[in-house]
Amino acid sequence: MSALHELAAAAGLSTRWIDWQGVHREVRDDTLQAVLGALGYRADDPAACERELARLAAERAAAVLPPMLVVRAGAPAVVGPIADPALRAYVLSLEDGTRHEGVAELGDDGLCRIALFAPIGYHRLAINRQHVQLAVVPPRAFTVQDLAGERRLWGCTAQLYALRSTGDGGIGTFAGLGAHAKALGEQGADALAVSPVHALFAADVERFSPYSPSSRLFVNALHVDLAATFGADALAQALADEGAAALAAELESLALVDWPRAARLRLTLARRLLAGFDQLADPLRADCAAFIEAGGSALRDHARFEALHRHFLQQSPPLWRWTDWPAEFRDPRSAEVEAFATEQADEVAFHLRLQWLADRGLQQAQAAAKAGGMAIGLISDLAVGADGGGSHGWSRPQDFLQGLSVGAPPDALNALGQGWGLTAYSPRALVDEAYAPFLELLRAQLRHAGGLRIDHVIGLGRLWLIPDGAGPREGAYLQYPIEALFGLIALESWRHRAVIIGEDMGTVPDGFRQRMSPAGILGMRVLWFERDWGLFVEPSRWAADVVAMTTTHDLPTVAGWWTGRDIDWRAALALYGEGQDEAWDRRSRAEDRDKLWAAFVHAGVASGPQPPVDQPAAVVDAACAFVAATPSPLALIPLEDLLGVIEQPNVPGTIDTHPNWRRRLSGLLDSEPVAARIVVLVEARP
Repeated sequence: MSALHELAAAAGLSTRWIDWQGVHREVRDDTLQAVLGALGYRADDPAACERELARLAAERAAAVLPPMLVVRAGAPAVVGPIADPALRAYVLSLEDGTRHEGVAELGDDGLCRIALFAPIGYHRLAINRQHVQLAVVPPRAFTVQDLAGERRLWGCTAQLYALRSTGDGGIGTFAGLGAHAKALGEQGADALAVSPVHALFAADVERFSPYSPSSRLFVNALHVDLAATFGADALAQALADEGAAALAAELESLALVDWPRAARLRLTLARRLLAGFDQLADPLRADCAAFIEAGGSALRDHARFEALHRHFLQQSPPLWRWTDWPAEFRDPRSAEVEAFATEQADEVAFHLRLQWLADRGLQQAQAAAKAGGMAIGLISDLAVGADGGGSHGWSRPQDFLQGLSVGAPPDALNALGQGWGLTAYSPRALVDEAYAPFLELLRAQLRHAGGLRIDHVIGLGRLWLIPDGAGPREGAYLQYPIEALFGLIALESWRHRAVIIGEDMGTVPDGFRQRMSPAGILGMRVLWFERDWGLFVEPSRWAADVVAMTTTHDLPTVAGWWTGRDIDWRAALALYGEGQDEAWDRRSRAEDRDKLWAAFVHAGVASGPQPPVDQPAAVVDAACAFVAATPSPLALIPLEDLLGVIEQPNVPGTIDTHPNWRRRLSGLLDSEPVAARIVVLVEARP
């Protein structure tokens, strides 16, 4: 093995990988060098690699404990080789204040262990002149069965911006989310999974993908319902003062979200109403003050970034990325940033209060879902990464991988591969910081939700990283401390009594799904891919440790699949990979329609002749019933399928050639076909 490959292995990089067709692939040496360089290793030549290997060996020989040990309840804590018996004495301080003292036992393998009797939780351990955090984690996460016994639940998925409500000004609001969740709950649903509500860029309303956030710690303030806090009369007056009542009505009537105009209007109205913050009732102002105090430096940094971003976008030329700002403004702790925040105190306060409104709206939406009878309520969605040019990257650059983008190699979902333009946590930084960035992220997502969907959950074990400027195929897999991350997810899920879903689609490494199930993390199974020798698998044979779904936001709706609308888009946008073309696609779809209808008839959820291609309603009915009949503890039907919509929310691999993240929904829950589908779901999952 070359020194480069040896260093890659020591750094957690895979030099080989297996693609979705089972073909073994080698990572190019220049890719390994680029990724290692971004990870902080010198790998320019064999001598540099040897020096780095020697440094890593010295670190291992030092036998220093990491800042946090993650130990499964009932298992001993391994505290390393401690030669001096006098240094094996330990003090364990539990989070309830209890102290225990003892001596670590030396095993035949030369390692010392502490037989733990601590409850699950976060404790402190002192041993061998070291002080570390000790996370004692449960064997698995909180599950649907823990919440509802053997009852099989059902719910829906929704794109928040798509939910219409009177007076929403063209973008779905948290108040509208709460109203829809409550209505679904009253009809028997137990969950509503929503697209990510991470904070975007208030100064750049052209960027609106929910999966490319500025920060995953805070909330997209464009979903704030101003009337919920300031009252309908105050909002009407603000619209009148701005001369924008007609504009708001126009935006509300559109079939597609006009993000730039609707976002500018929402922010303009928020500025006008928050200018009268001092006139709000005392309890509201006190609640805002408490929220800001609890948010601490992280919230303050986010608000300061928003103000700085606005300032530098107004320069000539505009400076979008913080890495292009003057050096003194790239450091959130600099005197210049402090002076700017003082000078722009009103602007910073605006963003602090805007986050308060957003958090309050999300809290009220979850309360409405529970009031409607939902057992779970809202299921939040955690994007796989954040835009490296955003507030999280600016305020915590040491936590993230620089010069690398997260993506995916070519697979069955995208034959060209994907580069998402997102940065992700550095696994080394996670360990060095006692997993504090990851815990902060989990707690932010579970703050007002009964469940969490982790996008690209495979990233907890490995991420496909692409050097800046390279194509999606020119990446490599970096390993993450999966056992520790799974354990911390389990602990936080129990503390929040929240179910965990992992999006495990695409190229999944061998054994990964077998690790998810014992960890209590529900995988995702989608109708289109549940096949055996090309035939659709009957509902009874679907796995019982997954969420069953008709489709996802990245895939065709049932009506769109049946009519071939997704093929129309692929052909128009030239999204075919090697060995694929439109004619092949349409032939395959015609065969698959026959197979799908035959599966529906065999399962007893449909009867009679196969519907014509342009009449998908009966197919949508059968698909909902088919998925509901699976043994999954939770079935999720996208609102697009409940409504029988043809167009899908997003087409991966496109940016502005398809109206991604813009389609709005109409007629929710008030039509006869929708009511009939809900009856089927309730009867199949009483």
